[in-house]
Amino acid sequence: MILYIDGHDYHYELESLCNIFLPYEKIKVVDTLPTDTDPHETIAITRMTEETERISMFVSLKMEGVTKERTDCFTKEELAGEPFDKICGVKLALLLYHLFVEFTGYTPKWGVLTGVRPVKLLRKLAEERGEESAVDYFRNILLVSPEKTDLCRTTMHHEQKILSLSRRESYSLYISVPFCPTRCGYCSFVASSMDKTKDLIPGYVELLCEELAYTAQVANGLGLRLESIYFGGGTPTTFSAEQLAKVMDVIRQNYDLSTCREWTIEAGRPDTITPEKLLAVKERGATRVSINPQTMNDEILRRIGRRHTAQQTLDAFQMARDCGLDNINMDVIAGLPGDTVEGFRYTMDTLTDLDPESITVHTLCLKRSSDFNKNGLPGSHHDDVMAGQMVDYSQKLLTERGYLPYYLYRQSRMVGNLENTGWAKPGYENLYNVYIMDETHSILACGAGAVSKVKDPDSGQLQRIFNFKYPYEYRDRFHEMLER
Repeated sequence: MILYIDGHDYHYELESLCNIFLPYEKIKVVDTLPTDTDPHETIAITRMTEETERISMFVSLKMEGVTKERTDCFTKEELAGEPFDKICGVKLALLLYHLFVEFTGYTPKWGVLTGVRPVKLLRKLAEERGEESAVDYFRNILLVSPEKTDLCRTTMHHEQKILSLSRRESYSLYISVPFCPTRCGYCSFVASSMDKTKDLIPGYVELLCEELAYTAQVANGLGLRLESIYFGGGTPTTFSAEQLAKVMDVIRQNYDLSTCREWTIEAGRPDTITPEKLLAVKERGATRVSINPQTMNDEILRRIGRRHTAQQTLDAFQMARDCGLDNINMDVIAGLPGDTVEGFRYTMDTLTDLDPESITVHTLCLKRSSDFNKNGLPGSHHDDVMAGQMVDYSQKLLTERGYLPYYLYRQSRMVGNLENTGWAKPGYENLYNVYIMDETHSILACGAGAVSKVKDPDSGQLQRIFNFKYPYEYRDRFHEMLER
């Protein structure tokens, strides 16, 4: 698809909108229309003309040789106090949105909203204009469906108590383990297959421990208060029980854990979980473990590149319970290739019968660097509708079982333009997930591919400090990275 931009700089917003309707196509943004295009090429022309007081907008969309147009014209006085740049971007997006809906017959439930943090946006609007006015803006201006607006609003209320725990001097700690047994087809994280990189792990553990100790000196020297720890990746349980224990012991020896409210370990692949590893992390203070099946269908697991079985998920869950872990999260993905609504319902029914403390429902995201995207995963709006039915079922079931939505975020190129939602029983919400999504306080991150986000508590500005992505870069340029 070609997206032509003329007289404005809303290319990011409009490209994101095009991705909602054409998630399987590459969007080419241009400021000069090519003369030799394929007659079947989808072309959107977006133009904004600003005079002294009047703004004119023109949008046309050509799909399969048919062209439709829409226009809008208004004065600055008619904006009723809305920020000029913001409302112009929304109005231009709405014109293109309505043309896509006419062509495809598909109406996305999040309307023209493409941002990652809708809950944060709703909260900001509620603070500025009141909650009811903010909800009205979501529904009537951004065209977010009533059910998604309500989900966003409910999540906002539930996460508020978590946000209130954070203080001016608070921070959280993230530890990255960029290793996995295999690479999932939908994954774009910098995670290396164990088949190729397992020899790097011992050296990586040594350097990670050194970086953690150094980071503790920085945090302690500034008088910061540790709120939560998240051991993620990748798959931390690709480490041996001894390596997990070593890293956690370094944290225990160097950080003040008296204020730490939770410590999560991603044990994402059931085939990496052993009783020895679970006992090692529990004995050293882990309070929450995430065991992530994604689906309980063995054929779908094989298709997405995971070597474990559904039975191994059940076995790993029981192992964790037998080790005394009483806060277990499980992740699932709606919209996986080959999955059906009935298959997804089976996954959700099976997992809720296990009665974990939290379940996170993701929607498949077609990330640019994933194998699915590179290999041209076929798809259609039928997939979008089906994924929507899956997510709707999960919301209904989890609500009935007593789970509450406590954090929510979105990504570009998500199937059906849907969302990822964390559901938890009251008192089992994951604080780190809320803090990272809301950008509440600083996140100090250690390990390859980790990104620290240092927040100025006065201005709210974030500074990102990037570690080197790959384990061998992390090893070879370690001291250069510490200087950052």
